[in-house]
Amino acid sequence: MDVSAGKLWGLRRLADGAGRFKMTAVDQRPPIENLVAERRGTGEAPYEDVAAVKALLVEELASSSSAMLLDPHYAYPAAIRHVLPTQGLLLTLEDSIFDETPGGRRSSAIDDWSVEKIKRAGGDAVKVLAWYRPDADPAVCAHQEQFVAEIGDACRRYDIPYVFELLVYPFPGEAGHTTGYVEQPGKRTEHVLASVETFADPRYGIDLFKLESPVGAADVPDPDGAGAAEVQAAFDELGRLAGRPWVMLSAGAGKEAFRRILTFAYRAGASGYLAGRAIWWDPFQAFPNLETMRRELRRDGVRYMEEINRLTDELAMPWTSHPVFGDGPELAGAGRGFRAAYEGFGAGL
Repeated sequence: MDVSAGKLWGLRRLADGAGRFKMTAVDQRPPIENLVAERRGTGEAPYEDVAAVKALLVEELASSSSAMLLDPHYAYPAAIRHVLPTQGLLLTLEDSIFDETPGGRRSSAIDDWSVEKIKRAGGDAVKVLAWYRPDADPAVCAHQEQFVAEIGDACRRYDIPYVFELLVYPFPGEAGHTTGYVEQPGKRTEHVLASVETFADPRYGIDLFKLESPVGAADVPDPDGAGAAEVQAAFDELGRLAGRPWVMLSAGAGKEAFRRILTFAYRAGASGYLAGRAIWWDPFQAFPNLETMRRELRRDGVRYMEEINRLTDELAMPWTSHPVFGDGPELAGAGRGFRAAYEGFGAGL
């Protein structure tokens, strides 16, 4: 399958040399801001504190990652110097503040930020999270779908990979309702699968899915134990519906739960992970003592990354081997006419 020049190069930049994604997310805003504000006893987290935390995370975890995901508020300005030039760089586009309506959540982009700016800032890919429930109010679903499609159009225009994250969520009034960036308690597998099926449509231009477990993290069994076959079937369907390379997100899952999730995902054809809190949340609890946080990142965070990186090497499918590419991704328009025809590429998967 042919892939446009910018998207092909960007995806290669995000992966390791074998084509597997070992990507670390430090773009989280509310989870970090909330803990910092609580520890400082302030209504709003001091900018300098959040920036310092993110700089420390990037400095300590970059060397174990194939790519880093940064936000433009804190992480990019404070920590871009710690991202290795041999690594991939993702930048987030969605605003962490969403519109919570009775009929569902409506997402929007960060103000004064765009696909164009991400490309100009050196980003190898655009990352977008969209909250989605297939049973939300039709007007809300239409808003979310348009939001995602417009970004896909911009990613085609600037020929940059589109990394798309989906999260289902509880409606107001439902049991366990929260506006936090955590896994929905009691989420339904069919909601996760239907959401992926919706956005696998080529009109959205998604190049790489960042997906949550179709089963609650607490309910994911030992991959070789009782109940594993049913859970594996759900992951297999997740991969089938994605129809292109995909990675797993951690959604705040604990270390052992995320390790189990990765095993199921890799057996279903996932090509790696894009995770944050499973890696660094425990060391972050040492804030505001940054030196203690640094020691615990080196002791626990890096060690955990080494474990899941070994698992990724052993089980994950290289993205270039995904069946969507047939014999492998090829440069679109390669040959004598490349220069003249290049502007018309960027169709996405």
